Amino acid sequence: MTSDILQKARDFEAQYGPHIPDSERPAFHATPTIGWMNDPNGFSFYKGECHLFYQYHPYSVEWGPMHWGHLKTRDFIRWERLPAALAPDERYDAAGCFSGGAVELEDGRQMLLYTGVQRGHNAEGFIQDIQTQCVAIGDGVDYVKQAGNPVLDAASLPEGGSAIDFRDPKVWRGEDGRYYAVIGNRTEDGSGAVLLYRSADGLEWELVRTLDRSHNQYGRMWECPDFFRLDGKQVLLASPQDMTPIGLEFHAGNGTVCLLGSYDPDTGFTRERAQAIDYGLDFYAPQTLLAPDGRRIMIGWMQNWSTVNAKPFHCRWFGQMSLPRELSVRDGRLCQTPVRELERYRGERVSHRNIPVCGEVDLPGVRGRLVDMTVTVRPIGQNSYRWFRIRVAKDGEHDTIIRYKPDESTLKIDRTRSGLHHDIVHTRSFFVRPRDGEIELRIVMDRFSVEVFVNGGEQAASAAIYTDQSASAITFEAGGSALMDVDKYELIF
Repeated sequence: MTSDILQKARDFEAQYGPHIPDSERPAFHATPTIGWMNDPNGFSFYKGECHLFYQYHPYSVEWGPMHWGHLKTRDFIRWERLPAALAPDERYDAAGCFSGGAVELEDGRQMLLYTGVQRGHNAEGFIQDIQTQCVAIGDGVDYVKQAGNPVLDAASLPEGGSAIDFRDPKVWRGEDGRYYAVIGNRTEDGSGAVLLYRSADGLEWELVRTLDRSHNQYGRMWECPDFFRLDGKQVLLASPQDMTPIGLEFHAGNGTVCLLGSYDPDTGFTRERAQAIDYGLDFYAPQTLLAPDGRRIMIGWMQNWSTVNAKPFHCRWFGQMSLPRELSVRDGRLCQTPVRELERYRGERVSHRNIPVCGEVDLPGVRGRLVDMTVTVRPIGQNSYRWFRIRVAKDGEHDTIIRYKPDESTLKIDRTRSGLHHDIVHTRSFFVRPRDGEIELRIVMDRFSVEVFVNGGEQAASAAIYTDQSASAITFEAGGSALMDVDKYELIF
């Protein structure tokens, strides 16, 4: 039976959501029906369709009591809106239904495993949240919270674990038929950890082990973990809070970390390498699924907690997801490329080869805000260029810049002039692997974002931009002389 609180949310989004025209939204990035969106939840296949839930506050474009919004897709590009799936309507989740995962049960139903938040006061009288894990089971539209909730609470934690920071379960079914979940936690040293649990039925859970811990090296609380095997490596993803910068690999604040290593059921996870997941301005809380065709696909919240107050005036939705990305491990790195389904929406190709660039250049047919474009830049002869810039979403006043410096092997995203009138972080630089001065950049633009994939997906960088849609010029510029190839497709919806 649908609670009054959930029905209110469904009625609200049904009444007001359709009034937001498609032209005011991204063309192919997931957005909320109305109001606020953050973390992706329950990214999974159910009965042959991909479902995506998300942290949702329908009543404003600010974070509020968390519901679960709901979308589904057949191709990762076009999204169908479904009624809100969860609302904070029980004692154990009255302060919010926080992030979690979804899995298809053996009996054909879909199980949601999520964090329920109860709000109280500590011994000093300050507000304090207690977080537990809860289950709701349904048919792909309607879900019933289980009578035995919560299924995991403080008694389920290892010694020193925090009941205040115990959240964001990601659940899957193992090859042995049992269900597994990784959950973020904070340990006695005040920093993050990822816990592994298992269950025979999704209702009774046992702690297997602590998979890995921050030890105050990569931020504090580790949110939104994920854990999977890919191309012979075990991959552990997390989104740390309160990161301190480490060179150009990890920036300050809320970041992302990918830990590559190996896993033995008897001895646990062995970390071999750490890297950022996305190197841009806006990417957090990614979640992956294993598609029926064997691809591991990831989606993330294309926003940053430090920039959420930088909203366009009078917006009726806020928050969008990244383009879903196919993952692989190559040369010891997590790599990511746009899902291949995007190519079905390409229009006619505009191609330019061996274009000399000295000063600023624009090319016939190369402009737009719905764009899939690959740019390859290389030096002319023995003389390398000092820098190369691509300006997108450009008019006389605005642009967003992608700049490469071959002598430093750095790429920079700069949205300072994108039109947001807020004093937030607008630039991010990161190292790329040198290729004798040559670099390949695949740039995917939607109406309110730009995503850059470097050298076949070795790195990705995402940024939300809210430049007026009339700003559609694209230009290229070099300090020195360079040669450039461009393949550009308009994306048609």
